Amino acid sequence: MAPSTARAASAKSLKRVNKKMTSSQGGIRDMFHLGVMFAWIALLAYGTLIIWAASQSIADASFSRHLLGIGIGVVLMVIAWRCDLRELANMSTALLVIDLVLIFLPNVPGLSVTAKGMTGWIRVPLIGLNFQPVELVKLVTIFFISALGAQYNGRIDTVRDYIKLCAMLAVPFLAVVVQGDLGSGLVVFFSGAVIIMMSGARKEWVLSTIAIIIGLVSLILATDSLIDSVLGDGASIIKSYQMNRLLVFIDPTSDTSETGYQLQQSLIAVGSGGFFGKGIGNATQSTSGFLPEAHTDFVFAFVSETFGFVGAFLLLVLFVLLMISTVRVAIKQDSLFLKLAAVGIVGMWMFQIFENIGMCIGMMPITGIPLPFISFGSSSMIIQCLAIGIVQSIWYHRTKAA
Repeated sequence: MAPSTARAASAKSLKRVNKKMTSSQGGIRDMFHLGVMFAWIALLAYGTLIIWAASQSIADASFSRHLLGIGIGVVLMVIAWRCDLRELANMSTALLVIDLVLIFLPNVPGLSVTAKGMTGWIRVPLIGLNFQPVELVKLVTIFFISALGAQYNGRIDTVRDYIKLCAMLAVPFLAVVVQGDLGSGLVVFFSGAVIIMMSGARKEWVLSTIAIIIGLVSLILATDSLIDSVLGDGASIIKSYQMNRLLVFIDPTSDTSETGYQLQQSLIAVGSGGFFGKGIGNATQSTSGFLPEAHTDFVFAFVSETFGFVGAFLLLVLFVLLMISTVRVAIKQDSLFLKLAAVGIVGMWMFQIFENIGMCIGMMPITGIPLPFISFGSSSMIIQCLAIGIVQSIWYHRTKAA
């Protein structure tokens, strides 16, 4: 073979290889949003390391159960990723019914499980796993409000339509609150509110709604103590432990026995971690029983004590990457329904992250809201992985006709 012919054949072969590699890379990008996928895998790995470290000294931090939650979550993630979710846009009534059934499911005799003083779990047959339905309610409500909001094609023209959307959001929110889970109710409310704002609500309507909510909350706080003194704690809207948490947020020294103690121990754990942390196995504040719920509600304090400012900052970077990547998925989606759903999921993550971290450092009232992908808890892990599958499905089906 002549040298020129050999060079030409070699060039053609190299061109085919490069074309094949480019096509393969494009195929992966079309199937998965790489930013979302990287952030998710990194957060799973980080959370697994944290729970493994916690399991060495905290009996309730079952590492095998944590892995089971990840396993079930990954399976559901793959299933959701392969499903085209556009049909849910026409099922708003069914979604509301599913929402209410899930919220009150723990009240069904034979299914309900009481934990931490609240009947909010159900026993899943066969696998013997306790599941908290309100975690799934967060996603169902996002689809429900997105289906309603998408009907306005990006612009809500009348106050009546805006009030109607707010009233529909109030149904699952109040149902969750009635069940005694104010923290999860706030997650449902915030994610739904984000969707309503992105559906085309006018700024003055939103500001007026915020002012009304502040006024109602102030009125409730002002009258609740009177109701409590006259009729007892069972008749009051805000329970005594919830009021204590609010008072401790306002004045951390007002209660040194329970809620105030938790906050003080959390602040000590965060501060004692320093810049690089104490290292795995040396987070004595979190693992020696001084900090209650170090593997669940106060897991950020445990992260900060173990890995210091560097570890906490890395965690925040991964969360920001996840949310920014999901916003980019929403921008690329043609279906307004799925666009709103993606934004609602970002709202869910944003509120949970801000609230969980904020309460650990005294910037937010203490609630039982888990830190996504990090806190111990199979219910939260399963649903957060499912949310990733939904985001990847929105990306995967972004170019298909609505």
